[in-house]
Amino acid sequence: MQRFRESYFVWMLVVLCACTETRRMHWPVPADPLSPEAGSVFYQKAVSAHWRERDSLAMEQIEAGNIPPFLRKFVRIQVSLLTKDGKKIRARYYVAPDYLAIGTRNDWARIPLSPMAAQAIADSFHCFLPTRKMVDDIYQQASVKLPPVPMYAFRDSTITMWQHHLIIEGQRKGRKGLIAGIKKDLVITGKLLRETRPDREAIYGWHRLDGKPIQPLYTGHVNWWVDYSHGIRLVYQTIWVNGKPMHYTDVLKDPVLQKLLCDEEWCDCTRYTF
Repeated sequence: MQRFRESYFVWMLVVLCACTETRRMHWPVPADPLSPEAGSVFYQKAVSAHWRERDSLAMEQIEAGNIPPFLRKFVRIQVSLLTKDGKKIRARYYVAPDYLAIGTRNDWARIPLSPMAAQAIADSFHCFLPTRKMVDDIYQQASVKLPPVPMYAFRDSTITMWQHHLIIEGQRKGRKGLIAGIKKDLVITGKLLRETRPDREAIYGWHRLDGKPIQPLYTGHVNWWVDYSHGIRLVYQTIWVNGKPMHYTDVLKDPVLQKLLCDEEWCDCTRYTF
């Protein structure tokens, strides 16, 4: 019965969004918890946590619905391509306006996670992680673009993650809207399926104001490596192609349509598997 209810909810959401041209859609997460944990409190609790424990604490909060209200409204991204016979194909999809975060309206914080935790959260809420092309498209269409702020000491510490969040908020100065340029994205890429080294993650992005990313597509890190510069941007799994809703995996399997989402030689990686 629970599985039926979840399937019915997702179907109704697809129908609603397919029939109505919207600029935003609501991320299907649980309602706000009765006693949400503030972002600053989360970081105090996780200050000395190992990456696995920090992942676990974050997943518990996010899956309970403890995210800032603004993160619940996904933003539309529009893309298009020209086929060999000159036909234009238009598509749209919906992305989180910021990177994954924990907390309340007035006290929240972005939280870097391992690909294991990020994939589990994406699966729970009918989302997926972006490709390199999608990161570029999101940056181009962002209304708030901030220059990267690299940090060099204790890169993987929880304290540095908290400090970096505060630095970004100082840059943002309360501006609202789709934000980009502040983190490297955890991405999916065909390179992951062709890596000879086991247990890899892929990162890309952190665009400068000239639109060029600091971080090229990179699979050199082992999958448990998480540092302050990593961000998790969720994308809703339904892509609207010429007005027709399609699952993102079907889009990536299509030799023509995949170029709406992917600009790589191989576009056959759809998720992290462990």
